[in-house]
Formats: sequence, C-alpha cells, structure tokens
Amino acid sequence: MRGFAASRRPFTFGFQLLPKGRNQWGAAMRTVIFDLDGTLMDTSGDLIDAANVCFSALGLGDVLDRDRDEDRGVAVKGGKAMLRAGFARAGQFGEPEVEDNYRAVLEAYGKSIDRHTTIYPGAMEAIARLAGAGYAVGICTNKPEGLAETLLTRMGVRNTFASMIGADTLATRKPDAEPFREAVRRAGGDPARACLIGDTVTDLDTARAAGVPCILVDFGPGEGDVLSLSPDVVIGHHDDLFDAVEALAL
Repeated sequence: MRGFAASRRPFTFGFQLLPKGRNQWGAAMRTVIFDLDGTLMDTSGDLIDAANVCFSALGLGDVLDRDRDEDRGVAVKGGKAMLRAGFARAGQFGEPEVEDNYRAVLEAYGKSIDRHTTIYPGAMEAIARLAGAGYAVGICTNKPEGLAETLLTRMGVRNTFASMIGADTLATRKPDAEPFREAVRRAGGDPARACLIGDTVTDLDTARAAGVPCILVDFGPGEGDVLSLSPDVVIGHHDDLFDAVEALAL
C-alpha cells in the first residue's frame, strides 16, 4: 500500500537537531516519537536467529523461520513471544522454560544484533525532513534499552535521535503512557504537542493513553490489517510520513 489514509479522524493536506530539542526561541519543539522494531527497522531476522540459538541448545533445532511471515510477526513482539511460539510449535516445554530461557535469547541477540536488520526505505530521509522542519525526534521501544542503544549505534543512526526510551528505562513500558511522555520530554518537547509512529496495537494503545495522535505503518511484520485498529493515520511508506505528521497540526 502506498499513500496514507485517515481511519478515524479526517484531515486535509497541505539535519541536524537543535540542542535539547529546543527551537531558536527556546520553546519546546513539536515532537515525533518512533517505535523501533517493525516501524523504523525490520529486526525480525536477527531476533529469530537468536531464538533459534536457544531452541537448538535445547535440542529442538531451528524452530522459527526468517522467511515465514507468521514468525516475523511474532519476532517483533519480543523474546518471550518467540519462546512461547517456538515451544508451542515443538510441542515441548511451557511457561517455566520461557522464563528460564529468556535471558539466553537476549544474550544471543546481543551477540548478533545487526546481521540481517535493515532500516526501512525512506525512514532516515523522513526523519531528516522532520528535523529540518523543526520537529524533535526520539524513540520509545519495548526492546531493552541496552540492546536498543547497541542496535542504533551499530546501524549508524543513534545520533539522529534526541531521546531513546527502552523497555527497562523506566518502571513501566508501553502501552503505559509514561515511557512515551518521557521520550518526548528528553527530546525537549511538550507531550501535548507530540505524536507516536508505530506498527502495532501496543503503539496505538500507548498513544491513546497519552492522549496524542498515532500514525501506524502497514509494512511492519507486527500486525496484519492495521487500518482495522483505527489509528489516526495509516501510511504505506516512509516517503509519506512528513505530510502525515504535518496534517496532524501538532
């Protein structure tokens, strides 16, 4: 799908980040916060490989498949989701083994975090355009903070973002609103003049909890028909992101 569509609230259309997300008058900037997995980057291949390292150590072999859409969708939901799906498919083990092996999945992922991961086409160009137009830009992800920092650094884009909040940065995680609000504040923005870009119902619920607009992408592996979730906007390519954000009139 190309272009973007309003699915709940109609509207009409029309790189360097400044220090601490402030404009030239010192006022808080309008802020765009991004989810990471499935929104900015396709991380599913490396996540699946990490889970398979764990499955193989348990004698199950490679249970998940990087080329299987179902498995890619599970991967961006995190290590525990992959373990549950893999154990269910293998017909062995259960929730105690999920907890026991979660750390092993994270360790395997950290050792090979960027072998297959790619940045979605047009994402960095869209972010540069937003920054050039005076928006602060940050990240709020449910990936553990250390792994998110490592991935962004390895991919060469960490300095593009004025803030980065991970799953364990605060006491809560998405869909609680506070990680999003803190990502906005650390970028120098006002949580009342911000929006969230994501790819799953978790991102939508986070935006709703924070009382801000949500733009969902329909190319991530995390959800099927995102339009059915009734976000404020759905886009089919990052080329459409700037105009979509501008239309929200933050």
